[in-house]
Amino acid sequence: MTSAHSEFKYRHIGTSASDQEQMLKILGYSNLASLMDAAVPKVIRFKGAGSLPAAATEPEALAELRQIANRNRITTSLIGLGYYGTHTPGVIKRNVLESPSWYTAYTPYQPEISQGRLEALINFQTMVTDMTGLKTANASMLDEGTAAVEAMMIARRTVDGSDVFYVDTDTLPQTKSLLEHRAAPMGIQIRYFDPGLGVEQLGGEYFGVLLQYPGASGRILELKSFIDAAHKVGALAIAAADLLALALIAAPGDLGADIAVGNTQRFGVPMGFGGPHAGYLAVRADLERSMPGRLVGVSVDAEGNAAYRLTLQTREQHIRRERATSNICTAQVLLAVMAGMYAVYHGPIGIRAIATETHLKAVALRDALVAAGVRVSSDLFFDTLRVTGVDADAVYEKARAHGITLHKSDKSTISLSVDETTTEATLNAVAHAFGAELVSLSSAKPIIESVKRTSSYLQHPVFNSYHSETAMLRYLKRLADYDYALDRGMIPLGSCTMKLNATTEMEAVTWPEFGSLHPFAPAEDSRGYAMLIEQLSQWLCEVTGYDAVSLQPNAGSQGELAGLMAIRGYHLSRGDNQRTLCLIPSSAHGTNAASAVLAGMQVVVVACDELGNVDVADLEAKIAEAGDRLSTLMVTYPSTHGVYEEAIVDICAKVHAAGGQVYIDGANTNAVVGYAKFGEFGGDVSHLNLHKTFCIPHGGGGPGVGPVAARSHLAPFLPGHALAEGLPDFGPISAAPYGSASILPISWAYIRMMGNAGLEDATASAVLAANYVAKRLEDHFPVLYTGHDGLVAHECILDIRPLTKESGVTVDDIAKRLIDYGFHAPTMSFPVAGTLMIEPTESEPLEELDRFVDAMIAIRHEIAKVQAGEWPVDDNPLRNAPHTAKSVVGEWTKGYSRELAVFPNPGQHRNKYWPIVRRIDSVYGDRNLVCSCPPIEAFAN
Repeated sequence: MTSAHSEFKYRHIGTSASDQEQMLKILGYSNLASLMDAAVPKVIRFKGAGSLPAAATEPEALAELRQIANRNRITTSLIGLGYYGTHTPGVIKRNVLESPSWYTAYTPYQPEISQGRLEALINFQTMVTDMTGLKTANASMLDEGTAAVEAMMIARRTVDGSDVFYVDTDTLPQTKSLLEHRAAPMGIQIRYFDPGLGVEQLGGEYFGVLLQYPGASGRILELKSFIDAAHKVGALAIAAADLLALALIAAPGDLGADIAVGNTQRFGVPMGFGGPHAGYLAVRADLERSMPGRLVGVSVDAEGNAAYRLTLQTREQHIRRERATSNICTAQVLLAVMAGMYAVYHGPIGIRAIATETHLKAVALRDALVAAGVRVSSDLFFDTLRVTGVDADAVYEKARAHGITLHKSDKSTISLSVDETTTEATLNAVAHAFGAELVSLSSAKPIIESVKRTSSYLQHPVFNSYHSETAMLRYLKRLADYDYALDRGMIPLGSCTMKLNATTEMEAVTWPEFGSLHPFAPAEDSRGYAMLIEQLSQWLCEVTGYDAVSLQPNAGSQGELAGLMAIRGYHLSRGDNQRTLCLIPSSAHGTNAASAVLAGMQVVVVACDELGNVDVADLEAKIAEAGDRLSTLMVTYPSTHGVYEEAIVDICAKVHAAGGQVYIDGANTNAVVGYAKFGEFGGDVSHLNLHKTFCIPHGGGGPGVGPVAARSHLAPFLPGHALAEGLPDFGPISAAPYGSASILPISWAYIRMMGNAGLEDATASAVLAANYVAKRLEDHFPVLYTGHDGLVAHECILDIRPLTKESGVTVDDIAKRLIDYGFHAPTMSFPVAGTLMIEPTESEPLEELDRFVDAMIAIRHEIAKVQAGEWPVDDNPLRNAPHTAKSVVGEWTKGYSRELAVFPNPGQHRNKYWPIVRRIDSVYGDRNLVCSCPPIEAFAN
């Protein structure tokens, strides 16, 4: 028996029944049902109750998850292929991975309140540039395979005159599959070559070459001749490099490579059945502005002090439509922080020691095998051996009997990779499986002299200062204190759904049964994951009204691309090769257009009317003009303007009548769960942001999970994978079969504990909160778009443009002043320039909603003083915000008090968030790209 107080929905939803009654009264509704009846168009409402299991309590959900986890069998994995055992330092596990100060933070678009995670990310970037020997690295990629695709695209747009891209035959198999799948719609020809057969294979014109370093087989070949050959024909050379190996072998940049890509998983991040892990991408000088994704740089604040920010930020926030080159708008921040801190904690001496020990284990095993007459295919390797001429099945089973999993390449070939966790007992058991004697670690000698690294790395003081746990603990705490995350207060961002990430939902993420499994483990070892994935997929189908789900996409942008690639595959299967035109409303997320371009489609923009809805007349005209070239309509629902569009069913019908497919962007699913289903009112395919609606935390800008859900006719074209059974026979969208699998228990737990009624209540509470905020603010800031009865969906847009025209106060001024009031800013200038988009979510209590509203009203009164001339436009609390402690202790000549500057709320001195930098100069940072750790002297003041 359960009582009402133990129902999880009362923990997740922040407003109580009495709070909601008070809010509804202000809105003029008697209950939530009447509010939702007015807000949600009847034409999209589904009939009948949902079929999710009844809501479980927190202890019940954890008990079920424990049973599921116990179905996984954890062996000692020596499979390798880009995923390795690693030791996560306890101080990093407890104080980053398990800390809400890190995992509930948002993307650092407001740099003044993100200095901690920005410093952590610039540590990561510096680690990558040091290890690769290249000038600039970005703040992480989604995984190694997609990083290789992005590198290929950099080469394509840098080099003119060819569509040919050469790929090393010894490249990781999942990377090869991704390159092939992504190259096809872009008209790129993939040609394979074996570097072991010489540079002469690189013939004719080509724009780039990818070399795996070391190869998937473990062999290390000299790269210089291939890099030089590429440069002779004007092509770019890309190395897919193992970061730990680079502690010992020559860095790609030192050999002349233009780009390096890879994965940082083995720097302290569990395998997690494939993710999430931080991929990396680094480039030589002059390629920085072609890089995809996020790039942390150094700028200066209003007082000239060094400060971090996302550099080239506008490029990422407003991805170009028809001229898009990448749809990557997220990173793997939480995992990049972990990997960077792994390097900080161990330092250059520790990293070299780990790499050396790993290498010597492989050498010792090789020596034992060779002594027993076993043939090892390469004389030069780092950590991976390929053994040929054996009974692969017999050897494999002998190792399995000792709890060790090797990789069978074919019936006579076994490959294996050792790592920092490999013990001497494991090495002896493997030797025994091959019929060899015990290994001798003491006699093993390095064998990589011919490719030995000579350049230094990790010399910055940050990598040489925090090697005791005390020092590391305090460093992590100091950086966390610099930041604003959900553990401090509301993050009212429109379009991003910063809701509760409950501790119970997070708990299973660090269980070894989920964290220690290799993504290519045999099916009998991953039965728990199979059960979890099957249940979560069924629940997402139930919630959305679709027939099939792929959990592989590891970001919303990748979910978009997977959905569009499914549509492309469907049209091609029917012989409709000409259907390549994609209609996208002008209000859409920038990633929509970018994803369409990458799927080989031509983007045509559809206008919106004055109410923010799709202009149906313009849509009809564009459909008619497209004719049989129409492929897709991409539409966000509720709209990007935060409104339930009444005409959505008619819009979908018009597209279907013309032979097109409807892609419904699921970014705003938080406003429809329990009330409408995309697959029932006209959608053919959608991506869902599990890191928004389904409670996976944002992690400072990643990890994300963007599953793609589709109707049955598109199911065969959902992402497949070369190394996994049971998936469609179609190309992959991510490196691992199930993407960021280790964080799927979060969404599983959320749905399991909410049930049908809880999810419905969460949606209604989110809509109530947004309308409450809009109503309380409408007399102070006009709400730009509303729907039926003047209601919004789960978010509202405040139009600041009239105030800016009258007073000179901008959205930036309001956003930075909110920091002084103790808040993260709403979304700025998206989807309409000069506006603020607010999404309070269902998890915020009424007290916090009122605190935010009161802060906005107080700011409006401050703007009035600027309008009245009481404060100059260029010298007032808004223009000077945010105010640091240092800025108010010196000489004070402002026309307002120090107290008003830093304590605008009564009693705020008892609970003050202090930013450590003043407003940051964005233009300076873009013009002066510094994207690695600056010298300590830069922060002397």
